[in-house]
Amino acid sequence: MHLIADEIAVGFGRTGTLFACEQAGILPDMLCLSKGITGGYLPLSAVLTRDGIYQSFYADDVRLGFLHSHSYTGNALACRAALTVLDIFDDDQVLDDNRHKALRFDRICQPLREHPAVRHWRRTGMIWAFDLETDGRPVSRDIYRLGLAQGILLRPIGNTVYFMPPYVITDEEMLMLVQATLTVLQAVLPNR
Repeated sequence: MHLIADEIAVGFGRTGTLFACEQAGILPDMLCLSKGITGGYLPLSAVLTRDGIYQSFYADDVRLGFLHSHSYTGNALACRAALTVLDIFDDDQVLDDNRHKALRFDRICQPLREHPAVRHWRRTGMIWAFDLETDGRPVSRDIYRLGLAQGILLRPIGNTVYFMPPYVITDEEMLMLVQATLTVLQAVLPNR
């Protein structure tokens, strides 16, 4: 059996380390990457493996080699974008900057955290999430629709709302996100 880490949504610093599996002390046998490797500019996917796994699929004889690839594997422009993103992570100290930014955003989010319907507020790296107490009624479609009307994209899953802002978000934009979310909550849960 092999351990596979899916870093498609949480890789490239989203959780505070380059890969989320690092925080769990896991060294997977396979690591699936996508989106973040190009900064979201172009589609690209990759599966990284330990050398032993790679060697078991490698053969010069095409009858023995594993010739499968993903739809978004190997595009030259996407690969160039990925290399540039890796350079930016090294040169601009993105992970360190995100740690400081996340602490500032925690302060900006305080009014939302204190909303009477907000439960189980949490953050990991540059991901914030909270649950809503809604007396059992589904609100995710209303939150999504009203968020769009406020100029923000909220993707609630059930009664849980997530923020996964881009790393280039400014303090002012984060404040706008919080204020717009508060407006949405007031419309969806007027008695709170």
